[in-house]
Amino acid sequence: MDKNKVAFAIAGAGIVLWATMIALGASGVQQLARQEIPGVRNMTKVGPTVACAGATDAAAIPEIAKHGYKAIINLRLPSERDANIDAAREAAAQVGIRYIHLPFDVANPDDALVERFIAAVSDSGNQPVFVHCASANRVGALWMIKRVTVDGWDTARAETEARAIGLSNPTLRDWSLAQIAKRKR
Repeated sequence: MDKNKVAFAIAGAGIVLWATMIALGASGVQQLARQEIPGVRNMTKVGPTVACAGATDAAAIPEIAKHGYKAIINLRLPSERDANIDAAREAAAQVGIRYIHLPFDVANPDDALVERFIAAVSDSGNQPVFVHCASANRVGALWMIKRVTVDGWDTARAETEARAIGLSNPTLRDWSLAQIAKRKR
């Protein structure tokens, strides 16, 4: 790819991010802030107590600790390429961060996982909490459920935020909406 195409792609991505932030502000969703930590993919600070991200290398955990996070919630399956659950758990222990592994299998989602996730992110002892999966897709799905069922957000507002975090899979979106419906009864 030549330099002009790369520059155009980067500029386009910047415009999309800018437009998303403007849209989120206009829709009443709190401002999300992209953050960069080496070894962390697609990190979004949702507020003072939560950051959501994609793939996170165990080597990035000391830097996550320096940012003040008290707990890491990992939604990746041990079988995922480069998940390295044991290495991440060890790295977290070395820097005094609580490590919570809640494996989320997109092909076979477990309804009980929602309750465990909500309990973990809502526990003040875990805050600020850093939540990640491989792309932030699963994080966005669970966060959307939490926003509606715990924080009282309307579904459209929660979905807008979840999409900005990383929710892009229509199947996960539909699963999240079904989970919300079950809990609203």
